[in-house]
Amino acid sequence: MTKLSVNINKVATLRNSRGGNNPNVIKVALDCEKFGAEGITVHPRPDERHIRRSDVYELRPVLTTEFNIEGYPSPEFIELVCAVKPAQVTLVPDAPDAITSNAGWDCDRYFDFLKPIVERFQVEGIRVSIFVGTDLYNIERAAALGADRIELYTEPYAVNYPHGPELAVEPFLKAAEHARKFGLEVNAGHDLSLENLTYLCNQIPFLAEVSIGHALISDALYFGLEETIKRYKKCCLG
Repeated sequence: MTKLSVNINKVATLRNSRGGNNPNVIKVALDCEKFGAEGITVHPRPDERHIRRSDVYELRPVLTTEFNIEGYPSPEFIELVCAVKPAQVTLVPDAPDAITSNAGWDCDRYFDFLKPIVERFQVEGIRVSIFVGTDLYNIERAAALGADRIELYTEPYAVNYPHGPELAVEPFLKAAEHARKFGLEVNAGHDLSLENLTYLCNQIPFLAEVSIGHALISDALYFGLEETIKRYKKCCLG
């Protein structure tokens, strides 16, 4: 079964909007685990507009599932990840002021930049995932970097899904199968939801993990967090 990693950035955004510690990010993360999530994802950004560096340090010793830290590999980010040593780091090419991730890496163009970073994290025992689109050559270059996994940027799938699921998923299935040929495991994330997740997991049953935040937290406003996680886990069965 595809593992569900809950991105708790939006919980931190809500907390930061009023100051204080309500909702409590640490408690929410632990509740996500208790309700069945197999992982917790955070994406700290330089301005700390949602997840803070202090959150990352506080989460690491209390989580019992896989901890995944996403982010652009600035010196500060690299320092944080190496200090915390999560199970997985997902490298994304976000500019510091990006609202959300909106593209994958050009692994050929940034090969010399990424190669030593991948190696450094792996020396620390951290699994490395590279955020990419569906271009097949680009995935080959991600494998050449020595990455353990790729994370497919699934916004195009989510946008096209209502107009035809088969056509929407086709390039992602080809990309995932291509990645496996080069020894890469495959994650997926961005704009996945209760509407489109089951079909994706059914068509790509070897997906290792999906990372979902915005839609899941939004659904929790209506269904409650426990019920929402149950629904997403059911989707992960394909």
